Amino acid sequence: MDRPLIVFLHGFCSSPASPKARLLAEYMNARGLGDRFACPPLSPVPNVAVATAGRLIERAEGPVTLVGSSLGGHYANHLAEMHGLNAVLVNPAAVHCLDAGKFIGEHANFHTGERFTFTAAHAAQLAAQVRKPTPARYWLLTESGDEVLDWRQAAEFYVGCRQTVLPGGDHSFTRFAEFMPQILEFAGL
Repeated sequence: MDRPLIVFLHGFCSSPASPKARLLAEYMNARGLGDRFACPPLSPVPNVAVATAGRLIERAEGPVTLVGSSLGGHYANHLAEMHGLNAVLVNPAAVHCLDAGKFIGEHANFHTGERFTFTAAHAAQLAAQVRKPTPARYWLLTESGDEVLDWRQAAEFYVGCRQTVLPGGDHSFTRFAEFMPQILEFAGL
């Protein structure tokens, strides 16, 4: 049975309660596609996060499209290359350009308040997950006003991929709702 699935991968310190995940879930529910959406809670440990999403991909009953936001964009790239999938990357982290050491220390999840420690070993896991993108698989959505990540790093890393670079905005990707119909089309829904 061909049942396309969108798997949303949230960012660092985030959760399935992120505004973009909720918005996309609601949009798909309203169109009778709620069973074609998944957003797993991702561990702050990079290898565990990838394994969690990987299990979901392996159990899917049809083609999977990943939608990754921020650090979830990095995970989407890694998993897309691992499993031969398409991915929409929303203000993604270009991990190869980041000083992951800046994130070492204690953090709290934005939605749950759960505290966790990001370690040097976790930073090394992120670096080991960097995969060169296959351009035909990706659609980069980024806003130049992203105050957390430099959009130019993502645009350079995903050169040759479909790119939509919008002026202004911020790290939340303020125009996400405008692109949901196109995201579903990209995913074959």
